[in-house]
Amino acid sequence: MSASTRVLIVDDQMMVREGFSVLLNAQRDIEVIGEAVDGREAVAKVRELRPDVVLMDIRMPEMNGIEATREIVAADTSARVLVLTTFDLDEYVYEALRAGASGFLLKDASARQLAEGVRVVASGDALLAPSVTRRLITEFARSAPARRGAVGVGTVQVEELTDRETEVLVLIAQGLSNAEIADRLVVAESTIKTHVSRVLVKLGLRDRTQAAVYAYESRLITPS
Repeated sequence: MSASTRVLIVDDQMMVREGFSVLLNAQRDIEVIGEAVDGREAVAKVRELRPDVVLMDIRMPEMNGIEATREIVAADTSARVLVLTTFDLDEYVYEALRAGASGFLLKDASARQLAEGVRVVASGDALLAPSVTRRLITEFARSAPARRGAVGVGTVQVEELTDRETEVLVLIAQGLSNAEIADRLVVAESTIKTHVSRVLVKLGLRDRTQAAVYAYESRLITPS
């Protein structure tokens, strides 16, 4: 039997923490290993408990979820952050994605959606497929200035990507999965996985969500 995905729940509301804990612990492959009431405690708990996934509320006292996400990502831990929010179009969610979160879920998500979101992020992918995520990125990228380095990009500029890598980056930003990109470009899915990996390494990005934000902020895609 494979090891369970270890989850840390961060929210200043006890009922929210307890509710998510019950839902996730009911899954055979997920284990809630701890809780935190604010961002500062979350950062400390990540160092102590080494979770695979952090369910992170945004609006909390002491240290908010954006600052906590930024510190967790900067610490180069293996933990991936899945942001929790009440509103789908929330500028704070966009800032959390820019800070390094791997995606977000609404707090009214079903038990199935919550568990699947944890699994997706734990697998190393990003929770980018739902149209609401693309809408969020588009909405706030529209008014954001072009900011190279805004999502932690390295010294290599986007112009140094190959034509095919740039094409893959644009399709990632449109929310396509590897399989869908492979179908669109008529190549093997394994080839797309290689391209995606190279794009992330060249640009110094952590995952597909940061790649999507980068593509919008670099104006590879112009929000309609």
